[in-house]
Amino acid sequence: MTVLNSFSLAGRRALITGSSDGIGFALASAMGEAGAHVILNGRNTAKLQAAVQALQAQGLPVSSLSFDVTDAASVRHGIDQIEAEGAIDILVNNAGMTIRAPLHEYRDEDWHQLMRTNLDSVYFVGKTVALKMIPRGAGKIINICSVQSELGRPGTAPYMASKGAIKMLTKGMAIDWAPHGLNVNGLGPGYFKTELTEKLVNDPAFSDWLVNHTPSRRWGNLDDLSGAAVFLASDAARFVNGHILYVDGGLTSTL
Repeated sequence: MTVLNSFSLAGRRALITGSSDGIGFALASAMGEAGAHVILNGRNTAKLQAAVQALQAQGLPVSSLSFDVTDAASVRHGIDQIEAEGAIDILVNNAGMTIRAPLHEYRDEDWHQLMRTNLDSVYFVGKTVALKMIPRGAGKIINICSVQSELGRPGTAPYMASKGAIKMLTKGMAIDWAPHGLNVNGLGPGYFKTELTEKLVNDPAFSDWLVNHTPSRRWGNLDDLSGAAVFLASDAARFVNGHILYVDGGLTSTL
């Protein structure tokens, strides 16, 4: 196998949660371009179908299944449906959300909703898929972390807690599942222009602060994540395990 061939995802099947738009959709497009059959997941069936059509219009192999990643029974049923059609070779745990507020003003119900979406889903989907991968002795799992797995900002303490937990859960998954042939790593985006960050992008004070504080002097664009995600999903990363790859323009390297 040549170096370039080791990055190919041809013949693989990749499930990406929360992939109707934003980072999940961008990663689906990248893996499809690398040769994978991509399975999109989301709870909004209309948005999901629109995403499928957009990728099909690019000539990419894609299918979809809507199930609730925060519900263990729904996850098991959904994964069984997908596996009945073919093995899941690659899993990207991307589903996530944020609710910003000072911690002392945070509502308990918002805390639980955020943790179910950001953290519980990684455990439910990751474990369910791993149980399919382990008997096969192979599989790639990528958990979407964040620069806020390492760094913090005012009004984001619960989000920071969830992403810090995903970082350590990723390492724990790698420790337990690497002996069975699985590679489990994290991808840590910096500040990217997505629906989740739209208010920050449109805030001149924050945007100026971010650009001036980021060594690369700009916001991230979604296609900046493509190469890193394909790398972690490919044979090129076969000896990479328990690692968090930050794609942040150098933000985590500076004070």
